[in-house]
Amino acid sequence: MNLKRIETFVIVATLRSFRKAADQQFTTQPAISSRIASLEKELGVTLFDRDASPISLTTKGRELLPFAEKMLMSAEQFQKRAENTSLFTGTLRLGISETVVHTWLTEFLRSFNDRFPRLDIDITVDVTANLRHDLLDRTLDLAFLMGPLSEPSVTNLPLCRYPLVWVGSPSLNLPERKLTIEELAPWPVITYARNTQPFSEIKQQFNQADAVNMRFFTSSSLSACLRMTVDGLGIATLPAKIAEPEIENGRLRTVNCDWTPSPLGFTASYLRAPFNGAAEEAAKLAMEVAAVHTHSHAYPMASD
Repeated sequence: MNLKRIETFVIVATLRSFRKAADQQFTTQPAISSRIASLEKELGVTLFDRDASPISLTTKGRELLPFAEKMLMSAEQFQKRAENTSLFTGTLRLGISETVVHTWLTEFLRSFNDRFPRLDIDITVDVTANLRHDLLDRTLDLAFLMGPLSEPSVTNLPLCRYPLVWVGSPSLNLPERKLTIEELAPWPVITYARNTQPFSEIKQQFNQADAVNMRFFTSSSLSACLRMTVDGLGIATLPAKIAEPEIENGRLRTVNCDWTPSPLGFTASYLRAPFNGAAEEAAKLAMEVAAVHTHSHAYPMASD
């Protein structure tokens, strides 16, 4: 029996769409329909009610789905038992928060290339809210994001934590002493996009301090935030690891404040079903790489 057809059956059943299954498999909708038709002919049963919207499993399809899932899992386990991850083929769709891009992504990709020589990788860099949506929508296989995601269908593996620091350009002539959060209000705050946890936490803190005329310059690009801060447009909270080179060369200075946002914790998150052995193994590899990187730079691993 053709495992590719079995896999396609499980994916279509999970996504309830031939089109979404085609997108996930990097193929065409007619190719997906052909695989399902061939499997139905081989089994002598109808698996899907194609007149329903969205499509749904027939009674026989619902009966066979758990067995198909077990077959795929057994195949993945067989491959893992052989300890030959080089057998993984296809494309891994990976979503990444930009903080990871600026820290250990290159090291991960080098290791990924060595361990999965036959597996392509398609990278999307975005904010966590969008990565979460795409992961749950199954347009991503794996995401390195600010987590964990509180979803029963998602497995979260801890990666790393990065503390945030207040920084600003020396041209702003900020006081050297420790400042209260209210005293930061005269300068625009450059920070993460509005649909992120850091922004929500920072905005709430300024609201509680009754800071008047507070202005935010927000961006989904960490590089843009860093550039605006170096150019003296305002003060920012950035991961210490990202700000360090600019502090060392004198283009930025730390701002001593009595409140700092919570550290950014990252997880490698992927869906439990349909089972994706490549996503699971890549997530474990990310844990290894992140551990080496964070320990070598004296940053603690995430506890969650």
